[in-house]
Amino acid sequence: MPIPTTRTKENAEIFIDKNKCTACGLCIEACSDFSLMIVDNTLVVNPNPAFGCIGCGHCMAVCPHGAIEISGRTISPDDLFDLPPRENIANYEQLLPLLKHRRSIRKFKDKAVEKEKINKIIEVALTAPMGLPPSDVHLLVIEGKDKTHAFAKDFCNYIERMKWFVSPWFLTLMRPFWGKANDEMFRGFIRPTFKIYTEKMKEGRNVVNYDPPLLLYFYGSPYTDPADPIVAATYAMIAAESLGLGSIMLGAVHPLIQNGRKAKKFREEHGIKYASREGLFVAIGYPYFKFKKGIKRTFASIDFFGDEQMTSN
Repeated sequence: MPIPTTRTKENAEIFIDKNKCTACGLCIEACSDFSLMIVDNTLVVNPNPAFGCIGCGHCMAVCPHGAIEISGRTISPDDLFDLPPRENIANYEQLLPLLKHRRSIRKFKDKAVEKEKINKIIEVALTAPMGLPPSDVHLLVIEGKDKTHAFAKDFCNYIERMKWFVSPWFLTLMRPFWGKANDEMFRGFIRPTFKIYTEKMKEGRNVVNYDPPLLLYFYGSPYTDPADPIVAATYAMIAAESLGLGSIMLGAVHPLIQNGRKAKKFREEHGIKYASREGLFVAIGYPYFKFKKGIKRTFASIDFFGDEQMTSN
């Protein structure tokens, strides 16, 4: 049965060039769907795969003789490209300083992000891994400080009409249903955030997205693996850093525009096609400040399961 997405509900087709195929079996090892098999020293399509070809393209990419072509689920042989040579790939010593240099930017220069750089950020984000192809990640690009400010102002007007959602009576009512941790989060973060967003906007200060020259919103659909938009947004932030830009991920907006008629209307007004389990806004621009120091981050825990016993840091 084909795995459905908003983009396709059909399996891809596998074409085998018998004149090129040597039945080496690499494609069979690469295919996680068991879509290929060797019968009488000949590579054939398995009539009983796990799901049917999902269009990952692994078999096509690994074949040393170019004997396999995949068409469907938004990919074709034309989508193949030669991998960059190893000497052109950033090594660990190059990658780590880039990642250490990135930090959350909340004040941007009044300077537009060049179209060329926007395209490069999107090009990098498109390389992000996905749960199941084809990617069901959607991207909304908002260019220009005036437009990102207008979006934030519309959002503040929207949450002004939702203040009941963080009212004492509603939080008290919901506490038995969503538990202690959610109750603490709503009282300690969500409720004050509503107040800060709306009051600061009335003062002319945008703390929803900080008036960036570029705002990207990565979101999914009812079919999307929840991690996919977040991974793509992370790639975009790394790309922005490599281009001399700063970024900040904005996690508070997405959850508040998912449920209810008012949320649906807000999405429609801003060209957002679907409600999505997970999504992330990323504000990007030229940093106003030049930071001299980084700040070391930590995980809550790192647990190692070895051959003998578990060790924890």
